[in-house]
Amino acid sequence: MASQRTVAADAFARKQVSRTGRPASSPRMGLPAQPSPLRPSSLPLDTVLVGDCIAAMNALPASSVDCVFADPPYNLQLGDAGLLRPDQSRVDAVDDDWDKFASFPSYDAFTREWLAAARRVMKPNATLWVIGSYHNIFRVGSALQDLGYWILNDIVWRKANPMPNFRGKRFTNAHETLIWASRSAESKGYTFHYDALKGGNEDLQMRSDWFIPLCTGDERLKDDEGRKVHPTQKPEALLARTLLAATNPGDVVLDPFFGTGTTGAVAKRLGRRFIGIERDPGYAAAARERIAGIETLSQASLLVAPTKRAEPRVPFLSVIEAGHVRAGETLTDERGRFRATVRPDGQLDNGLVIGSIHKIGALVQGLPACNGWTFWHTERNGRKTCIDSFRNEIRATMAGA
Repeated sequence: MASQRTVAADAFARKQVSRTGRPASSPRMGLPAQPSPLRPSSLPLDTVLVGDCIAAMNALPASSVDCVFADPPYNLQLGDAGLLRPDQSRVDAVDDDWDKFASFPSYDAFTREWLAAARRVMKPNATLWVIGSYHNIFRVGSALQDLGYWILNDIVWRKANPMPNFRGKRFTNAHETLIWASRSAESKGYTFHYDALKGGNEDLQMRSDWFIPLCTGDERLKDDEGRKVHPTQKPEALLARTLLAATNPGDVVLDPFFGTGTTGAVAKRLGRRFIGIERDPGYAAAARERIAGIETLSQASLLVAPTKRAEPRVPFLSVIEAGHVRAGETLTDERGRFRATVRPDGQLDNGLVIGSIHKIGALVQGLPACNGWTFWHTERNGRKTCIDSFRNEIRATMAGA
């Protein structure tokens, strides 16, 4: 028996999604519907809408979603012959009708139409992720820029187990590309959890090349005969990294090419809300069943750690006033190569110049800039102690006050 959520989603889809005719070469194209008068509070959250993605997005309220993840058709241009292995057996590649377009102009028109619809429903500081291969990603990137999006990064998803090049006439295609973009160049307040990503990456900045295996094993959805339910199911690890990087718990994530629901499954597990749009009822049904079995992680595990920039500002003078460092005390770098004397006004004197902990730290090293908090040390109990530890003590006291 269908759940109430499923019934509600189907009802919304029947009411809001235009099922206009469209050429077979452009399966998701349709005439744009007029924007819906729906209030943001009436968003069809945590549901899968069955229908044309452009019409469905045009039926959603403007400026209502926090993030878009899009895995559109790649327009692989395989032709009727498809791909064959050296033994002439057929490769299980993407040859579905939804990936076929009559020409590059028809694909470009479709791309611009869905990107424009997505941009309308994005909040001012929302961001969009779109994934593709060399067949389409450059055309998508050009359309993004023409429509006013501002590209923040391109991410190379390097596959741990790519399909080999059976013909031996090209390099093995071992990666796909994600473009991460804000709604416009003026969107400065978008979400990016730099510190959290760095902390989970051995305290190194997260790079723009991600080594993640393809979707295999129990994660890969299969039918009763053991065949893949969807030919291009993306790994949950890939979606998890994008959502952890660019969304917060409770944010609304829109996926206009929902497929079998990887975005929804990961969003639910990470405490995000989702809206999925999928034109194929079979894929939509598989997505609903998959997501129903997902449990959301505990609230404690989903709390976003405060960033350095969000912590209260503590000047070096406060460290002196709190008695952690004394006026007249000598500070050195960790290796003892450079020295400076602490002044009562919170500045340092290296014998030639007086300035802030940052200015003097940069000057003695001959560098344009320096983080004086992590550069300067003092001696406590026979050990070098970074002055940043004293700032952290003050912040802990402020937090407990």
